[in-house]
Amino acid sequence: MTGRGSCLCADVAWEVDGPLEFMHHCHCGRCRKLHGTPFTTDLMCRASDVRLLRGAEQIARFESSPGSFRKFCRRCGSVVTDAAPAWQDFTFMSAGALDDDPGVRPVGHIFVGSKAPWYDIPDDLPRFDAFPPGVETTVLPDVPPPLPGTGTPRGSCLCGGVAFLVEGTPLRCHHCHCSRCRKARGAPHATNLFTTFDGVRIVRGEELIGSYKVPDARFFANVFCRRCGAKLPRFDRDRNIAVVPMGALDDDPGIRPQRHIFVGSKAPWFEIADDLPQYDAAPPAA
Repeated sequence: MTGRGSCLCADVAWEVDGPLEFMHHCHCGRCRKLHGTPFTTDLMCRASDVRLLRGAEQIARFESSPGSFRKFCRRCGSVVTDAAPAWQDFTFMSAGALDDDPGVRPVGHIFVGSKAPWYDIPDDLPRFDAFPPGVETTVLPDVPPPLPGTGTPRGSCLCGGVAFLVEGTPLRCHHCHCSRCRKARGAPHATNLFTTFDGVRIVRGEELIGSYKVPDARFFANVFCRRCGAKLPRFDRDRNIAVVPMGALDDDPGIRPQRHIFVGSKAPWFEIADDLPQYDAAPPAA
């Protein structure tokens, strides 16, 4: 066995008995939407090397492009892996879902041509505007925003069924490396924008929104579209905040990430390469 993975609620779990290859950061618009992050970090492995340990009935699938299916847990919304081939005889695995250190490290950034305008790549890894050389497959354009532009930052899920506007002033923005965020997003970290509770307005698709609260967590919950699995804003009336996954945004909100939090829980395979302030847990007055 070379790798194990599971979702946030642990209903779905799998293991890989074979090499894990080509760990990479993907900046394509579809990955940003699904994970709610500036990029996702994926690995490749032979589909025949994947064994689903439990939860087959809990896996939902959304066809984000012809023949390409995004898989997520119906209960908690986490991105998951199964043994179905995704490209040739390979499948992909989100590194944030891993339970162990896979022993490999990222080798580059792909689809940098679709990069979020609010995120600057800080490391020196190779960059490719789309697929790396040698991958012969169709390059699709990013999914267009479902709402017309009005000057107010727009956001939406991957299928376009849920759309929202960020009408409040952004209060802060940070990268969170806690294990819950990594599992929920299937990425090295979450990147969240905070505004007031009434600063985000759901314009359509409220009936599609699902939420999973970790039983022993004081605040943490994963909010997602039940049709496509994309991450969506979370509302906390008691604390008067709305938490927006930045990857769900269709426009530049103006604010930039300001800090890294819960770095004490950081994934062993991800290195922080920027000079933003770092906190082992929550920042002061967070």
